[in-house]
Amino acid sequence: MIASSDIPGKGSFPRGVHPPEGKLLSENVAVEIPPTPAKVAIPLLQHTGSPAESLVKIRQEVVLGEAIGKPTGFISAGIHATVTGKVAKQGVCTLPNGRHVAMIPITAQGDQFEGQQLWDDCFGGDWPVEGLDQYTREQISRCVSDAGIVGLGGAAFPTHVKFARNDAKPIDTILINGCECEPYLTADYRLMVQAPEPIVTGSLLAAQAAGAKNVIIAIEDNKPQAIEIMARAAGSTGIKVAQLKTKYPMGGEKQTIVAALGRTVPTGALPLDVGVVVINVGTAAAIARAVVRGKPLTHRIVTVSGAGVAHPKNLLVPIGISYGELVDYCGGLRAGAARVVAGGPMMGFTLGNLDTPVTKGTSGLTVLTAADVAHAEETNCVRCGRCVDVCPLNLVPAKLAVAARHEDWDLARRYHLMACMECGCCAYSCPASLPLVQLMRVAKAKMPRS
Repeated sequence: MIASSDIPGKGSFPRGVHPPEGKLLSENVAVEIPPTPAKVAIPLLQHTGSPAESLVKIRQEVVLGEAIGKPTGFISAGIHATVTGKVAKQGVCTLPNGRHVAMIPITAQGDQFEGQQLWDDCFGGDWPVEGLDQYTREQISRCVSDAGIVGLGGAAFPTHVKFARNDAKPIDTILINGCECEPYLTADYRLMVQAPEPIVTGSLLAAQAAGAKNVIIAIEDNKPQAIEIMARAAGSTGIKVAQLKTKYPMGGEKQTIVAALGRTVPTGALPLDVGVVVINVGTAAAIARAVVRGKPLTHRIVTVSGAGVAHPKNLLVPIGISYGELVDYCGGLRAGAARVVAGGPMMGFTLGNLDTPVTKGTSGLTVLTAADVAHAEETNCVRCGRCVDVCPLNLVPAKLAVAARHEDWDLARRYHLMACMECGCCAYSCPASLPLVQLMRVAKAKMPRS
């Protein structure tokens, strides 16, 4: 194991918070594979950038992994059938963030990949760590693009874009993010524990695609078993496994870079500006599967947890399955359930409809009780500065809230509204219970681009 003292960074970052972790509910629950759903609803926009364009027609028969949506620009991603079946009439679905997008419904028919067969196809078997130089940078990037791979940590940024060559900004380090700092979520943790080999292979392929010489897998120190297993799987590959301090939001790209490498990404800049590409552990495994086995992204691991669900679990599910089916598979809601959140409680979106489909960026579903969501009534800002003290990006959330309420776009730009990562540290720490994150989300959507 490589301790934090053996990496350039100090193992942590300034500010941040320490919310209750809640991970004991599901961290020791091995990944299960529910039966194939009777139907899936696959959104054509489940990534950053422009939506995919449909390639199929009503009543067309498709097989698992077949392309059903093509990217419509460089920053876009293809979409693939996640079950074998027949295409139904295309319509519109609402994503957890409230956005209405076109979707392709597929009714499952015939034989399906299920159970151990599906696990082995996604993560099982042998994964090479030698001879990967047979794949060129262009081949790896093309395979990743063809597979429709996006960031599986939640941002859903098309991964092939990160591999685009930029001679003016060479990449020296691939940082594999296994921090999973969001409370309750354990999908990445279970992947690292149960299938470390494809993560290692995908990490090496990502480094080759980006032209990076260094690979670091960053994991918070509340995951000692994952650190040990990943270090053992990395073996003599040259990959370092860095143990970082447990703090929220350690999983944010900029925070992981500071903690592991001691480099600061300037406001408005990207990781590539400091020579780094950051990739989630699930994304690394998907890269390995795409390049080595030629398989697209059709399934992902999702955590269903919280005190409001009967049996918290980690599930390997097809993209397009509904949140409601995940809840049902986990025994349904408990009597005290009060709020269902897509994602974790810090950055997730409250669901108004459990028919909402799981997307590539869905890492979890958290069911909170009335006690979990109880909070004081909103009062006036007392200028205490706690939001400033905890903001990991050194912003001034109180000023941004004023700008949002009054639609003062000059003030919003002056205080870097668009740099906000919506981590929720400010709202978590606010004694006045101000809805700071919601205010900034709405302001981002309404602020004119100029």
